[in-house]
Formats: sequence, C-alpha cells, structure tokens
Amino acid sequence: MRRRLAAQLLFELVLPLGSYYGLRAAGLGQWLSMAVGGALLLPWIVYGIVRQRRVEAMAVFTLSLVVIGTVLTLISGSPRVVMIRDSWLTAAIGLWVLGTLLTRRPFIMTASRGIVIAKVGEAGLVEWEARWDTEPTFRHHLRLVTAVWGAVFLLDAVLRVVLAYTIPVDAFPLTSTVLWLVMLGGLLTWHNWYLTRHGMKL
Repeated sequence: MRRRLAAQLLFELVLPLGSYYGLRAAGLGQWLSMAVGGALLLPWIVYGIVRQRRVEAMAVFTLSLVVIGTVLTLISGSPRVVMIRDSWLTAAIGLWVLGTLLTRRPFIMTASRGIVIAKVGEAGLVEWEARWDTEPTFRHHLRLVTAVWGAVFLLDAVLRVVLAYTIPVDAFPLTSTVLWLVMLGGLLTWHNWYLTRHGMKL
C-alpha cells in the first residue's frame, strides 16, 4: 500500500509538476511543457492496466483526457486548454460518486471494503455490510459521507477552472497541486472525524 501510494505521488504529482518547471527553465514554451507533463502520465496508466490485467473505466477515461487535452492544445496553441483537463476528470469522478447515491452501494461503502476486510476479516465484512439492510442510521451516515466526497470533487473541478483563467499560466501547476492536496487533506480529516464521532470507525 505504501509503495503504491509513493508511486502514485511520484508519477501523478511530482513527475508532471517537476517536468513542467524543468522544461520551462530549459526554455520551452508553456503549452508544450504542459503537454509533455500530461504525456508523462501515459506510461503509468498503461502500466496499471497491464499490471492489473484488466482495463478499468477510470484508467481509460484518464488516458482519453490526456490524449484529447494534448490534441486540443496542439490545435489551439493555448496552455489553458490543458490546464482545465484535470477539471474534467475531477468533475466526472464527483458526478460518478454522487450517482452511486442512487444505488444500493454508495461509493464510501464500496471503497471501504478493503479497509474493513483488513481490520475485521471476511466475516466482519459480512456483518458490516448487513448493517445496511437493518440500520437506517448506518445508511444515512454512509450516504452523507459519499455526498461530501462527491461535492468536494466537483468543487475542486470548479476551482481549477477559475484558477486556469485568473492566474498566470506558470503559477497554475503548482497552485492546482497545492489546492488538491489541501482539499484532499481536509476531506480525509473530516472523513475520519465524522466516522469516529458517529461510531462508524472500525
């Protein structure tokens, strides 16, 4: 888990961000530097598909955004087109998370399965999932947490678009990365606090 998290931070944050400012320092233009930074995600996405031996919808969606954003940048010559590419991704994730509220298994319930199994085992997972059918309060808490996760992803998408058209291009990669880390850190802190307060923490 820690190795995978470190790899994600390297390939999804450090490498694109470092490559952008490195290429800018070397004299390359804004849009080309940003397009190259996005293209560096391609090997990581393909590696994930090959390693897991299946094609995940989110991986394909991310890959398509990188390709489409790069093509649009080449056509328009505007780096701001690439800057809002990540907004499409976070908006799509937010809408998908909110969409799971209409199903029997909202996002947080599905995403928590691995954590539940690690802490209480398969038998504990069965008991934990059975609470969905017997405890209205349990369902309420999971739906609320899922709604907050979806709303934060949508808020991130909106703020990225605002930043893309209001701050200097060279300031955007670092600013958007810091924004996401702050929002994610705040979300995880609230998530843990809420579950602990309402007795949902395992």
